[in-house]
Amino acid sequence: MESLRANQVSANADWAAPGPAHLTAAGLAPSSAHDLRLLLPDADVADPEISIVIPALNEELTISEFVAWCQEGLAKAQARGEILIVDSSTDSTAEKALAAGARVLVTPKRGLGRAYIDAIPFIRGKYVLLGDADLTYDFRETAPFVEKFLQGYEFIMGSRFKGHIEDGAMPGLHRYFGTPLTNWILNLLYSADFSDIHCGMRGITREALIAMDLQSQSWEYASEMVLKSVQMGLGRAEVPVRFWKDREGRLSHHKRAGWLSPWAAGWINLRSMLIHGAEFFALRPGLWLWALGFFMTLVLSMGPLTIGKYTLSLNWMLLCMTLSIAGLQAFYLGCLSQLFHDYTGRARERWLQVFSYNRSVGVSASMALAGLGCLVPLLKEYFSSGLKLLGLADLPERLAILGMLFLIMAFANFVFTLVFHGAVFSMKTLKKRAAR
Repeated sequence: MESLRANQVSANADWAAPGPAHLTAAGLAPSSAHDLRLLLPDADVADPEISIVIPALNEELTISEFVAWCQEGLAKAQARGEILIVDSSTDSTAEKALAAGARVLVTPKRGLGRAYIDAIPFIRGKYVLLGDADLTYDFRETAPFVEKFLQGYEFIMGSRFKGHIEDGAMPGLHRYFGTPLTNWILNLLYSADFSDIHCGMRGITREALIAMDLQSQSWEYASEMVLKSVQMGLGRAEVPVRFWKDREGRLSHHKRAGWLSPWAAGWINLRSMLIHGAEFFALRPGLWLWALGFFMTLVLSMGPLTIGKYTLSLNWMLLCMTLSIAGLQAFYLGCLSQLFHDYTGRARERWLQVFSYNRSVGVSASMALAGLGCLVPLLKEYFSSGLKLLGLADLPERLAILGMLFLIMAFANFVFTLVFHGAVFSMKTLKKRAAR
């Protein structure tokens, strides 16, 4: 009976997927949906409130007991739920999961993050609980996640450090170096307060998961989810979880892949944090750098500045001009970074007000006129000297440097205004197309 039902659903996985038709393409190339097969157990759950979604790769040793743990956890939480195993195995994982009562989505092996992306169109529950099938996370304790969901939280992280870590469950390199370091970096970049960003047991509403538009194909999905939960302004909470060591005879995926695997996972997670958090390095630092450089350029345009035994003159003025230009460009890039990672619309509206087209073009024109005005004394000197520059470091030369800075800022601000408004228009157009 199970085999017959599995074959019926496999023949038309797109039709079997719940939800609006456009969701079947979420994160997938059009042809990719045909690589998926959804297998249904005899005792399938109708209209689940919560979906436990678990990628699995050759977990035949633990999968049956894991499904039983999930069922026990759902019963304790008094929640009606489904268990969806996203399977890319070459062993009997799918058959055992199906026999234990789980739905099985058979997918090609394309990475951990891609497994979650593939699963999105097949998730039926309003709430989604994610994790691993290796019995390291205790899914018999799902009640705290369900309670947080019912309290209105949209993203719920498990925390092994606030819960319990069994001796030998986490290598010292991960427990005392890798995880604390990457936690600190993410919290610094995103002004967050997570205690365990790499905990695999986490919950999210289905609506938020779809809105996240996950792109990560591998281990870095963990960081992408966490940082996007901050950028989207989701209601966030943490719950303590228990973390057990691997069962006898089972090797973790990092051990299967080799000693380099944890380092590669850490590197791609760090890359994800930096890419999505580029504004940390550009927005405020760029603004401060521009302010410092511009202020000092203004001061030095009036003449040399002596501080103790040091005198800041023309060369320092050129340096400050350079800092000002670099800072302004960094600031503009930071604004664009915010726009690209703006899930609430607040950043877009803020910068549209700051760089409203008429005002911004007017400011650019004013700076251009000021720049040209600062060049007048040098031009007078040039023509009065028989089309020669005297090579002095007097007021005309200093004002000319200030004028060049004004002209460069005017051009940069004008071009940025055009690019920013064009980007906003293009993003709105793309969103409308995606919603069709």
